Amino acid sequence: MITTLTIVRYPRYIGWAGFLSMAIFRFPLWFNNKIVFWKLMGCGKNGTFDKSPDWRQWAILLVFKDGDIATNSIPRFIENWWKFWKCEKWTLMMEPIEGHGTWDGKKAFGTLPKQSEYDGPIGILTRATIRLNKLDRFWQHVDEVAKVMTGAKGFIVSVGIGEVPWIKQATFSIWESKTMMKAFAYQMKEHATIVQKTRKENWYSEEMFVRFKIIESNGNLNGQLPFKLKSQN
Repeated sequence: MITTLTIVRYPRYIGWAGFLSMAIFRFPLWFNNKIVFWKLMGCGKNGTFDKSPDWRQWAILLVFKDGDIATNSIPRFIENWWKFWKCEKWTLMMEPIEGHGTWDGKKAFGTLPKQSEYDGPIGILTRATIRLNKLDRFWQHVDEVAKVMTGAKGFIVSVGIGEVPWIKQATFSIWESKTMMKAFAYQMKEHATIVQKTRKENWYSEEMFVRFKIIESNGNLNGQLPFKLKSQN
């Protein structure tokens, strides 16, 4: 399946149009038979989970049926909306290659192997629904992991996204290679400790972890393209 993740940033003082779009965009998505799964999400102010929303920045994730990549495009109404409001837009086209877990009870990206041989530039989606009685424990540990991740070898960029503030949260990050990402995930003491706590204390009612091969990266965010494939350099 082909997946697109688009991060959109509205001009100053027009963030309300992004908030409104989260309701309006549901209609063209409901009636698009090429899209098998979609999520409209807000963004945190920092590059990972964040309690404070960024009212100017929003995200849309689309999963398309298998087929010609050229047909897997964002609905025209949505593109025209962003154009009308003069938004900055960064779109990643990706292929899910590894993963586990569910999103709202669905295997959103199909049935994936847990491992593959791919080791090029890689996108990582980590999302979870946090149990209400574990919210304090979760948010107590967010900052320490975020600080370690942004300084990790091989880390390129990340963005915090989510459907429901404080409860349904996700981080999408890009790394130079799967090997470098794994070195952070399994060797960094702070990250390993948090992972152990999530299992032991049962923080999540649902979680998902998916790795993507990035096919295209286009657009701008805060005046620049956050990630370029080597073919774009």
